[in-house]
Amino acid sequence: MRIVVKVGTSTLAHATGRMNIRRVEALCKVLSDVKNAGHEVILVSSGAIGMGVGKLSLSERPSDIPTKQAAAAVGQCELMYTYDRLFSEYNHTVAQLLVTGSDVEDEGRRSHFHNTLYRLLELGALPVINENDTIATDEIVIGDNDTLSAIVASTVQADLLVLLSDIDGLYTADPRTDASARLIDVVTAITPEIEALAGGNGTSLGTGGMVTKLRAARIAGERGIDMVIANGASPELIYDIIEGKKVGTRFIGAKSEA
Repeated sequence: MRIVVKVGTSTLAHATGRMNIRRVEALCKVLSDVKNAGHEVILVSSGAIGMGVGKLSLSERPSDIPTKQAAAAVGQCELMYTYDRLFSEYNHTVAQLLVTGSDVEDEGRRSHFHNTLYRLLELGALPVINENDTIATDEIVIGDNDTLSAIVASTVQADLLVLLSDIDGLYTADPRTDASARLIDVVTAITPEIEALAGGNGTSLGTGGMVTKLRAARIAGERGIDMVIANGASPELIYDIIEGKKVGTRFIGAKSEA
């Protein structure tokens, strides 16, 4: 099975912006074990700006482009150093790919991106992908890693896309404010009613929210790829997701007629 796992800033870092060491270690252990079982894994990792905020001791996520890019430059080093060290403990080699909107929109650059990803998988590496926030501008930005992960899943014809977030899945209402909110186990089609359930952005350190996750589900679903939203606080849930057990919210990809 070829699996794309996207992990959000809220999963990787504490509210301070500093790395959640215990959770990141658990994530790398689980993904290493998944690879050991014979699956191909691609990790789409947020967190560069958020961790840069922590490492630079900024009081909040910056709003101006130069400071965002500076934070991303600092935080990306921290991210990849950590991934390289932790995955190496389980004898897996990581490869960093930083992309912008033009890398997936321009036909020639998209082809190079596609070929590099496939070759890395053939070589047994574990690609770690993030948007290149250090050089991206409004004109070439993808905007969020939920969308990027769906593009990556479509590019490599993945069997499964998993979004690890700070919420258990899609609810009938915002569970943070509505105690009667109910988790939706399965979504077979993204209807206007489903879209209406999406709120705004997620945490202050991240850029995503349910809106971007539904967009990712639509992109993946059009290519017949199932997508699951699950809580990244327990990376071990990835085992159950791969086995098809009821975890979070599963969006069923549209299967082509035989």
